[in-house]
Amino acid sequence: MLVAVLLFALGFILLIKGGDWFVDGAVGIAHRYNIPEILIGATVVSIGTTIPEVMVSSMAAAVGQSQTAYGNAIGSIICNTSLIAAITMAFGPSAEVDTKSLKTPAAFFVVAALLYIAISYTTGVFTRMVGIVLLLMFLVYMTITVRQALSGRVKIDSDEEEDIEEKVDENPMWKDIVLLIVGAAVIAVGANLLVDNGKIIATGLGVPESVIALTFIALGTSLPELVTAISSLLKGHASLSLGNILGANLFNLVLVSGMAITIKPFAVPADKLIGGMNAALVVDIPLMVAVMALMLVPAFATKKLRKWQGIVLLLMYACYVAFQFFF
Repeated sequence: MLVAVLLFALGFILLIKGGDWFVDGAVGIAHRYNIPEILIGATVVSIGTTIPEVMVSSMAAAVGQSQTAYGNAIGSIICNTSLIAAITMAFGPSAEVDTKSLKTPAAFFVVAALLYIAISYTTGVFTRMVGIVLLLMFLVYMTITVRQALSGRVKIDSDEEEDIEEKVDENPMWKDIVLLIVGAAVIAVGANLLVDNGKIIATGLGVPESVIALTFIALGTSLPELVTAISSLLKGHASLSLGNILGANLFNLVLVSGMAITIKPFAVPADKLIGGMNAALVVDIPLMVAVMALMLVPAFATKKLRKWQGIVLLLMYACYVAFQFFF
């Protein structure tokens, strides 16, 4: 068990470091070709922070661990919202929210969530076709995002060109390529360690595999979003993390789940029951909807992030973790 815990922790570290290298390499290459920052953020960085979830869920699905594939995606959404976003709301100043920029990801998330919910409560089986539909939604979203970014592109001025040239001089092309490749490889190794040892830990603790996925693995793969949120908080830009969290949550449904389902279709896990009912249907999915609603509805209604939202969300997350391990 001790070895499994240490390897599990090592998997976390590799995911974080690999993600850093992957994003740094991708951004370096993008800068070299004068791709605008807004486009880099909307594509490379957003996908880069979600790669840990993609790798973990995909590998889990490939080896038949559907509980981990499901739990990582749903658990990450709950963690991103009721822990990470909640921290910025509870401890940061009340911040203005640019709801206009959030309309597209919010709309796509609602549609994807409705599809996910409809299947979970009807057939309960995610077929390969469902996975393909989710991946197509991801492609459509990325296409719209890229077009919006390009339509609002501002011509790079001389100062920005100098900054880009300095970055290029500091990081030669070969280094950016190496960072990109090595980062992806390290993420893969870290994800493999998480999946394999997560199952060992779950068995050793006598808890369902989905519990580990919904809590520890979900938290570990959400660390890039946590770092971004804390950084935004320290710099006085608490509202910036909302866009990052919303984008990450959308990717968890359409990219992470879509990839895992396409690789190997699976049913909604039923290894944890509450009152004789599937906990995934009476706790996990309803909570995912509840925390997203608590974050987004007041934000769109008042165009502000409030401290009370963060406090309530943190309490909900604490109760959720307690439920997973003690009930």
